[in-house]
Amino acid sequence: MAGHTGDATTAVGGLSDPAPSVRAAALGAAARTGELDDRRLATALADPDATVRRRAAELAATSGGAGSLPALVALLDDTDARVVEVAAFACGEHGAAGSDEVAPLARVATGHDDALCREAAVAAIGSLAGRERVGDGSTALDAVLAGCSDRATVRRRAVLALAAFDDPEATEALRRATADRDLQVRQAAEELLAIDEGD
Repeated sequence: MAGHTGDATTAVGGLSDPAPSVRAAALGAAARTGELDDRRLATALADPDATVRRRAAELAATSGGAGSLPALVALLDDTDARVVEVAAFACGEHGAAGSDEVAPLARVATGHDDALCREAAVAAIGSLAGRERVGDGSTALDAVLAGCSDRATVRRRAVLALAAFDDPEATEALRRATADRDLQVRQAAEELLAIDEGD
């Protein structure tokens, strides 16, 4: 209620509540009242409770500034896969993310045990590449190309991410994907190649 009524004092006070559920709810309230600065967000991103860390990562995607980015990137090594998944997504959406975040995202995309984490990391790399925030793009492209050989859900994301790369390897991977055993992968690849040929 504090977030919806503009009660910033209660919202901020809830950030240090003993109950994780209250701290998680307070994050949203603090964001609504304009009180979720980078210092508070970074503290929540390092919270001992995974529920709080996950909620903080969600908010970092849209509310975080450059000061919260290191704490967000640290969550890519979190022990809770649900936290890693959201952190990867948030890195792709974070306004300050760029080339420095590609390597940790690539580690998740190519080496995490959880397919949802790999999928989110591939999507994040594609998002950063689409905004031209990946430097020379080699590490980013390699991670996305690896995703093209992963399980179907990851391959779908990887094919979509390839659209962000103006590179012969990306085009060739799209061509190979038109023969993928998964219908959605094939359709996405065909549509992207048609757009590219139309240009």
